Amino acid sequence: MTSVVTPNMIKELRERTGVGIGKCKEALEEAKGDMDLAIANLRKAGIASAVKKEGRSANEGMIAVFENNDRVAIAEINAETDFVAKNDRFQTFMKDVVEEMAMTNPASLEDFLNQKSSKDPSLTIDQLRATVIQAIGENIQIKRFLVLPKTADQSIGTYSHLGGKIVTLAVIEGSNNQVALAKDIAMHIAAAAPDYLSADKVPESIIAGEKDVAAGQMAGKPENMLEKIIEGKLKAFYDQVCLVNQKYIKDDRLTVTELVDQHGKQEGKPLKLVQFIRWVVGQ
Repeated sequence: MTSVVTPNMIKELRERTGVGIGKCKEALEEAKGDMDLAIANLRKAGIASAVKKEGRSANEGMIAVFENNDRVAIAEINAETDFVAKNDRFQTFMKDVVEEMAMTNPASLEDFLNQKSSKDPSLTIDQLRATVIQAIGENIQIKRFLVLPKTADQSIGTYSHLGGKIVTLAVIEGSNNQVALAKDIAMHIAAAAPDYLSADKVPESIIAGEKDVAAGQMAGKPENMLEKIIEGKLKAFYDQVCLVNQKYIKDDRLTVTELVDQHGKQEGKPLKLVQFIRWVVGQ
């Protein structure tokens, strides 16, 4: 058996076991490139104890949020069925994951999977995940995560919709006293589903496409009118897809920017909405 471990071999072992890239590489090197032996060794170590289940698609699940005094952590954790995503063992694992993330602020998912669990220091997070797979009988995957630091001049608000199927977050810069406003905007984000924060964040390719569509709709119009009409069409597009331009769902007399400005005047500080996310399970 060859002792050369190639990237394709590591990729195959990862796909077959769900184990992190680093552990797959180590297992293949120890097994001198023998795929079956590497799998067997991973299973013996308790890392890939549910190897057959790992090959199945995990498209259901939930998005969890946790915050402490220093950070806010969000993670999407997938299972194969919605039924299992509501299981107490899955829920506990999900809660433990976001708490660990908020506490340790991992640099990458790979790093996080390889770190020791504070709940059981004898296990890595990935080994802990394997025990949950064993207990539940379904593939469990941590798909993505985000950890945001809390700062003295920011307010962060989160909102969970449909039991964690949609989770949103809004960051307001300029004050740490506007968490309630940030939460209200996070709720707006869940309902209004903006694609971009502001017009300057829209890719040029998207803008060019919208201009082409508008120009096509205006065929036959006088040339001197086209620029103004296209400009109006673009504004309507921005009002629809850009968070700061959208009409606030709780009071459509205000845009989201006007709402933030209103609160800034009340506090006596300039406020600015600087970041948002809208995660949907399986997206």
